[in-house]
Amino acid sequence: MAKTAEKTPVTFAIDVGGTGIKGILLDDRGKPMSDRIRLETPQPATPEKVLAVLDTIAEKLNGFDRVSVGFPGVVKHGATLTAHNLNPQWVGFELEKVIARRWRKPTRVCNDAAVQGYGAIRGKGLELVITLGTGFGSSLFINGTLVPGLELAHHPWRKGKTYEEFLGKDGLAKHGKKGWNKLLAKAIPQLESLFNYDHLYIGGGNAEKINFSLPARATRVPNEDGLLGGVALWKY
Repeated sequence: MAKTAEKTPVTFAIDVGGTGIKGILLDDRGKPMSDRIRLETPQPATPEKVLAVLDTIAEKLNGFDRVSVGFPGVVKHGATLTAHNLNPQWVGFELEKVIARRWRKPTRVCNDAAVQGYGAIRGKGLELVITLGTGFGSSLFINGTLVPGLELAHHPWRKGKTYEEFLGKDGLAKHGKKGWNKLLAKAIPQLESLFNYDHLYIGGGNAEKINFSLPARATRVPNEDGLLGGVALWKY
């Protein structure tokens, strides 16, 4: 008697950003099963308003078994501890529990740069991921294992100002594309000296604005990795 093929779980991967919220369905290998849907991040980006946008995307991408969320801030035990580019109401918000109850699906929430990293890294050695978007995201991996708690965005870098102030959306607007690229070109070797990484991955919506040649141990990765890494949250 032939064996019935075992159904593999479908993951609804979500990437919450300061300007856009994206969603896609993935198979158990992290391959897309649907088109990507993107809606504007509501303003103000309170939990109530963002959850309403997520409901809209979920209705369009129905048929999923579990949920993975990349969130732009520090996340611990499924709760969002910071959200500098969204709204103060996110501090201490139990996002993982709220979504699991709202949609009655198993849910995991992680920092968005960490999810991007899961979609990009090779799993060998010390790998650093930075994301250039509304803010400045970061994640660090050792042999494929995430190092929790890294938050470079608000670490002082130059003249008492932070990486995010220079390399986030506001820094790009202030310094222009040329000046922003000069700052990024200075930041990369400093990050290499600080972390002694084996490889650096650069993602986020503004990574496409990089106009200089990256060092040999640095790679620009597609912004879609911020969604495609969602399946990896279920491997650990």
